[in-house]
Amino acid sequence: MQKGKIKVQTENIFPIIKKFLYSDHEIFLRELVSNAVDATQKLKTLSSMGEFKGEMGDTRIEVKVDPKAKTLTVSDKGIGMTADEVKKYINQIAFSSAEEWVEKYKQQEGNGAIIGHFGLGFYSSFMVAKKVEIFSRSYKEKATAVRWECDGNPEFILEDTEKQGRGTDIVLHIADDSEEFLEESRILGLLKKYCKFLPVEIVFGTEKTTRKETDDKGEEKDVTVEEPRIINNPKPAWTQKPADLKAEDYKKFYRELYPMSFDEPLFNIHLNVDYPFNLTGILYFPKVKQNFEVQRDKIQLYSNQVFVTDSVEGIVPDFLTLLHGVLDSPDIPLNVSRSFLQSDSNVKKISSHISKKVADKLEELFKNNRADFEAKWDDIKIFIEYGMISEDKFRERAKKFCLLKNVDNKYFTFEEYTNHIKTTQTDKDKKVVHLYTNNPEDQHSFVDLAKERGYDVLLFDTPIDSHFVNLLESEQENATFVRVDSDVIDKLIRKEEEMLSKLSKEEKDKLMPLIEKQIDGESFNVIFENLSETEPPMLITQPEFMRRMKDMSKLGGMNYMGNLPDSYMLVVNSNHPFIYKVSEEKDEATRDKLIRQAIDLALLSRNLLKGEKLTEFIKRSVELI
Repeated sequence: MQKGKIKVQTENIFPIIKKFLYSDHEIFLRELVSNAVDATQKLKTLSSMGEFKGEMGDTRIEVKVDPKAKTLTVSDKGIGMTADEVKKYINQIAFSSAEEWVEKYKQQEGNGAIIGHFGLGFYSSFMVAKKVEIFSRSYKEKATAVRWECDGNPEFILEDTEKQGRGTDIVLHIADDSEEFLEESRILGLLKKYCKFLPVEIVFGTEKTTRKETDDKGEEKDVTVEEPRIINNPKPAWTQKPADLKAEDYKKFYRELYPMSFDEPLFNIHLNVDYPFNLTGILYFPKVKQNFEVQRDKIQLYSNQVFVTDSVEGIVPDFLTLLHGVLDSPDIPLNVSRSFLQSDSNVKKISSHISKKVADKLEELFKNNRADFEAKWDDIKIFIEYGMISEDKFRERAKKFCLLKNVDNKYFTFEEYTNHIKTTQTDKDKKVVHLYTNNPEDQHSFVDLAKERGYDVLLFDTPIDSHFVNLLESEQENATFVRVDSDVIDKLIRKEEEMLSKLSKEEKDKLMPLIEKQIDGESFNVIFENLSETEPPMLITQPEFMRRMKDMSKLGGMNYMGNLPDSYMLVVNSNHPFIYKVSEEKDEATRDKLIRQAIDLALLSRNLLKGEKLTEFIKRSVELI
């Protein structure tokens, strides 16, 4: 037996590891299983090269929990270690560099910056263990098995021992404050989180399965047996060649990633890059809900099939975090702070490549089957709009396949739509006016008036459309976008001819205070407009600029205009016979009642008449009938 002392200045490495790694101490299991996978794959490589001539046999990795003994064991049948290799890889590398390693990373963005990334290796086990034992036997012929033991102090024990078969067993004697890791459900959850797609089969406990067996009489019957529980899929879809996979294979893998999801993905992109960086993965386009913020954290990042994180901001452009799926790249530096990660040139190249592949896929779908693309448009619209707002390069590509949809459910590219409306919707200043609604039901009367004029109305009904409309205005020359209820139709698209008023200025001046008296305390500004007799006597509009700015500030999370009241205009049609009748009415009570009725009708058409005022309106309507 050999005893030794590891040369470190600190008297105990255990508190160092606890102090800086405790917030994410569950990653110790990922590290130990990853090491076991490496050892197994190295043996497979040696076998393929002819340097190992023995039988590979069962190469599964086994994880065992013994609550009574308070131990957790990770066993592999890989290359194993000799005594000299234990000294080299465990004593020298692990412990001697511990202080230096901690000093290096504790200066990063808070202590948490060193958590959850690779490089921790074997000694992460001391985050949860008061003592660790290693039992290892090298694959080399006539190798002697060795046992190593350490309790986190600089002293260690290294001695010969007995062990059947090659490989390594890491035995963790779990500390009193970490006994959660003796619970089978806790370990199973961690294995499924971090090791679900590792390339070597991992066994944890057993599970009951039913299989068909034939008895002595030749009759088939169901037999329930206990079998080793394999917790991972060593060959996930993203590691396979796209040519070898069918549409159903991609859907099956999606269900494997998201077993609780009830929606099928719309389509997917299979990434497979080996130069100038390594990147594989499958990205799925989900049906993006209106409350798209909750869709994030659905992309899982792996490094050589080991789960790293589902927080991929900085690795993919922000708008792509709405996608679902898997990315796997050993070229993403995972042992550094987030700010470094976001500025890393390799990460930027990967991010740019993913964005390009997404644009390629969308353009291909649009060109190959436009009808199918249009059928999917409502489900991917918010994703494409968000991408165009946030990424310049994607915006340039997306102009080819981004669609505009009108209230009649017809779809147009930007160029097609300009050609569709420029004859009828060009105003006297030569600007092409795009009319839109965000709620065809609430704004139905305005949409109807526009369509009566032969105008077309677009549908913009996502939470980010205020920003998207702003983008379109800045991108298109001689074009403007106005919501259909932001003014009377003849002012939204001004033509050369101006309609005359049937009311004189004196009649308007006399009527104005009478109307204002009826809306005292309500946030309306009153204006007279010379409209057609066929248009309503009064309309309520909501000016475009202030409403759009308010919507944009609300979505941005700043809501700097949130305390401002909604701004409305009460438009009085000076050419409507009803208004002329009101101006001629001599009885004050009747006149006030008619004015209020017209105001309430305008409010009702905008769904703004509620509560007591709605009750009064109903009673008054009955009286007038």
